[in-house]
Amino acid sequence: MLASEPPRASANCIWGAHASRVLVLASRQNGLPLEHNLSAELRALDKFAIARTRSPARERALPRTSARNSRGSALTTPRMAKKIGLLFAGQGAQSVGMGRELAENFPPAANLCAQADEILGRQLTDIMWNGLAETLTTTSNCQPALYVHSLAALAAVRELFGNFPIDCAAGLSLGEMTAHATAGTFDFATGLQLVQKRGEFMDEACAATLGGMAAMIGGQENDVRRLAADEDVDIANINSPGQIVISGELAKVEAAVGVAKEYGIRRATMLNVAGAYHSRLMESAYRKLGDALLEVQMQIPQFPIISNVTGEEADTLPEIRRTLQEQVTATVRWYDCMQRMLARGCEVFIELGPGNVLAGLLLRAQKGLTVMSVGDAESAHRCATQMRAVLA
Repeated sequence: MLASEPPRASANCIWGAHASRVLVLASRQNGLPLEHNLSAELRALDKFAIARTRSPARERALPRTSARNSRGSALTTPRMAKKIGLLFAGQGAQSVGMGRELAENFPPAANLCAQADEILGRQLTDIMWNGLAETLTTTSNCQPALYVHSLAALAAVRELFGNFPIDCAAGLSLGEMTAHATAGTFDFATGLQLVQKRGEFMDEACAATLGGMAAMIGGQENDVRRLAADEDVDIANINSPGQIVISGELAKVEAAVGVAKEYGIRRATMLNVAGAYHSRLMESAYRKLGDALLEVQMQIPQFPIISNVTGEEADTLPEIRRTLQEQVTATVRWYDCMQRMLARGCEVFIELGPGNVLAGLLLRAQKGLTVMSVGDAESAHRCATQMRAVLA
């Protein structure tokens, strides 16, 4: 554990719940590079069967200039030979100052930031740009901040490059909602309000339970699953077959760490988080989010969004609502999400949001891909330049 890391939160979730934060912490505490610690997760062995009923028109649908004000706009850019996939960052990637450069250099990004403050009725951008790290990291601040930042990054790329066809998208935990906003499942304002509620619900669940999480490094998945079953904890996320995170009641997680080597796991480390994310201890957030999702007006996404829960496309509105709700207590099967995007033939990937954790993991999973990360003005320019070269 790094000396600079803050102490455990008590009453609220200042350390974020999602797999991205777990992975960053696992990286720091185990001396591994950030990109070495992401994964998809399997909560159950069976996958949900999802009907794929895309029409050719839908497969050709292109992203809009902004998720809020461009519904119905006609994009005429021809389909390029290489398929593009978008990756949206999750909680844990945040840092004070996030999005400021984008707003200062790109009017569409500035417009999204201004809209966010107006929609939420508070100065979210001040927390993003000038706030304390502890304040930004609170789940109810961090999640909407990442949502806004990722969409602002996409707006900057479009400002520089123009519209481009998107084959599919995936987002890590919270990032899946950002992906749906990009695809037009709901508009910018609706998505932002939903993300705000999600963060609040998870804060409340953290305060009401005493949970913990631990990283299992260097063990087989089946062995970690046996350990989790024996100690009555949940699989929170799987970075790779040998990098798995468990989650549950603090005492039970600590007990699992104590006996991990007996299951062939090389190293087990407690994570400095405020709750048992992606576990049964988030049940109250699961129920509240389900009610909130029923009130959200949705449309079929313009391009496929790969679900964290299934690792497959969520095609129908009931399936989208169900998987977004289940994601709070289920595992985030990020590896499956990446594999599905690769199976669809994606060769060019753009990670949107702070950092480059998702890009690093993807490159470790498969070499020879073009993977770009966009989080500030410089990286937006670099991405646009690289896209002109690889998509020419």
